[in-house]
Amino acid sequence: MITNLLASLPPLAGGAFLRADPSPVPLGILGATVALYVWGAIRNDRLHPRHRWPLWRTAAFVTAAVITGFATSSFLDVYATVLFWDHMTQHLVLIMVASPLFAASSPIALAWRASTGPVHELLGRALRSLPGRALGHPITAFALYAVVIPVCHLTAFFNWAVQYGQADDLEHLLFIATGYMFWRQIFGIDPNRYRAVPPVRALVLFLALPVDTFVGLTLDSETHEIFPALAAAHRTWGPSLVADLHAGGVIMWVGGDVLMMLALIPVVVEWVRKEERRARRADRELAPWFPAQETILGQPTAGFALGSHRLPETPSGESTTRARRGGA
Repeated sequence: MITNLLASLPPLAGGAFLRADPSPVPLGILGATVALYVWGAIRNDRLHPRHRWPLWRTAAFVTAAVITGFATSSFLDVYATVLFWDHMTQHLVLIMVASPLFAASSPIALAWRASTGPVHELLGRALRSLPGRALGHPITAFALYAVVIPVCHLTAFFNWAVQYGQADDLEHLLFIATGYMFWRQIFGIDPNRYRAVPPVRALVLFLALPVDTFVGLTLDSETHEIFPALAAAHRTWGPSLVADLHAGGVIMWVGGDVLMMLALIPVVVEWVRKEERRARRADRELAPWFPAQETILGQPTAGFALGSHRLPETPSGESTTRARRGGA
């Protein structure tokens, strides 16, 4: 149990924000994954020199790993067992900041492009398998998100994470995995049978908003401490147990909803651009069927009805505007 070991922590102020408790195993795993990802990007560029791996995706993966290391080794992790709002901030960083960056880096797509031979075939079979297709489905990703967030914050699982270090590490892995599966539907380019179009991605984000809101409002409406492990820490400084609980609820509610709405912006922008490209393509396809004709006064041409406001020219080269004026 770790609650008693951290009960004597000083108030979280000043130099306490510099406290850290790095664990060699998680940090070593993060370092190994970064090295493997960079190696994969270099190998992809050698195998496909005309289709080099985007540098910004590599930067996204490295940034996500750094943020994950910070969230699990800095003061956020040190005080997560005595301050509920700190614990909630850590969770929000993992699932709403680090996970989207991991998803945007698309490590599965990189592995697919950088692998050859048996490894490539094995990866392909895994992606085409029933578990692979199920895990890649948007409904599965949303369902996991809708279950994991309430279970980890409103049940006895939170107590176990506060009391036992192994449960806390499992919780972190659960947030990263669930967040990655959710956000890869929004920002990722991993090989997937179910490629969500922008309207579906926007719908998934809208449906996820009530999940964070429900958890946050539930915590903010409590009138007593619901996690015995935090009460057992016997903290003598900082906010009261109930005030701390309410602060964590507000962080989940407001912080989660704001980050979700910010993620909606690029999705909507992509949606609008895609519709514009579709409209231009439709105009090109319909152009041969609606040749330019002289405009009769009071009767718009088909091109005008399709959204083209350029008036056709008369055989003599004069605009129909002048023709409307009687050739004057």
